[in-house]
Amino acid sequence: MSRAVLVPEHPWLLPGALTPPADVARRPRRTTRDWLVDVLCFLLSLGWVALVTADARSADPQFSTPLPYDWMVAADAVVGLVTTALLWVRRRWPVGLAVATLPLTLFSMAAAVPLVIIYFTLLVHRRTAVALAYTAAGLGTNMVFSYLRPDPQLSYWETTTWGVVITLLVLAWGMFVRARRQLVVSLRERAERAEAEQQLRVTQARQVERTRIAREMHDVLAHRISLLSLHAGALEFRPDASPEEVARAAGVIRSSAHAALQDLREVIGVLRAEAAVAPVAPERPQPTLGDVPALVDESRTAGVRVDLHDHVDRAEQVPAAVGRSAYRIVQEGLTNARKHAPGVVVSVDLAGGPDRGLNVEIRNRWPVGERAPEIPGAGTGLVGIAERVHIAGGRLTHGRDESGDFRLAAWLPWPA
Repeated sequence: MSRAVLVPEHPWLLPGALTPPADVARRPRRTTRDWLVDVLCFLLSLGWVALVTADARSADPQFSTPLPYDWMVAADAVVGLVTTALLWVRRRWPVGLAVATLPLTLFSMAAAVPLVIIYFTLLVHRRTAVALAYTAAGLGTNMVFSYLRPDPQLSYWETTTWGVVITLLVLAWGMFVRARRQLVVSLRERAERAEAEQQLRVTQARQVERTRIAREMHDVLAHRISLLSLHAGALEFRPDASPEEVARAAGVIRSSAHAALQDLREVIGVLRAEAAVAPVAPERPQPTLGDVPALVDESRTAGVRVDLHDHVDRAEQVPAAVGRSAYRIVQEGLTNARKHAPGVVVSVDLAGGPDRGLNVEIRNRWPVGERAPEIPGAGTGLVGIAERVHIAGGRLTHGRDESGDFRLAAWLPWPA
């Protein structure tokens, strides 16, 4: 699944490092805010170079001791201009540019402001260990600079102390900006991860719901179609049946086919509805434990001999999920009996109560002799029932017992 990317409302107001690029492998592009900051830094450095050069050419310099030769003033101005021009690439190579210009901090007054900006960029874009190592080197060159370019109004140690204070202030500011950006990036990643997890949960919930619907479709349609096959087989093997019997069987076939088509239409409608725009029609009530007698009567109408033994205490208080599971278990048991053991007597036993659980048992004799052709099926009915019982926290057993009968038994929890 593709990762969701949160796009800020005004990306041009953010630094390029905080705007998610369209391609993760690409370097973040410079935003409008970055261009404004770069232009301001360039103009500020350019003004500083002009101010220092003019001060060095004056008769009474205010920033440092006058240089003995004019070519030194011109050389310092050129160094300041070159360093100012390098500000445009400081974001791309902060470490390399800072290391390359570190010797300039020994003597250049004109490059002081652009060097501070380069140092600040290094603090923001590189980890703390690199920043502290460069800061230590800068404090060493600061002592040399105070000796080579002494301030005309301050002593050596006063000049050195001011250099250390300014360096530490820039260090604290840069580390604060870096920490704040890391926090923003971390929060954005957490938001993107939460959104991706939410999409995954929605997809999983949709898949679980579709699986549940498919299981319901199997239970319902297998029951309906087995009834259809049973009635059609009766008409086929009873060509001498009376018109009333034929009409009654045809009516049952028609009603069962209509109910099967309606169930299938509802299931397919739900499966196709990715995002319903129009209001969805309300679903039909789900079967409960109280609908088991009607289910048994439906099988009896189809000619299946079914004995129902209901010993459930306070059946009206059974939870809806437990009653629905019990109904599906009985439905699957009757469907299997019609498919694989036609003509035998099926026994359905219901027992239990609150705090004791609900026991559901469907038993039929194992067929002997020549069998009628079995109704085809997917062979996954018991698998679906087992999964349903497992999700409900119950137990399911099925197979031949000691007496040779086929037994499908389930226990479902029924809390008090």
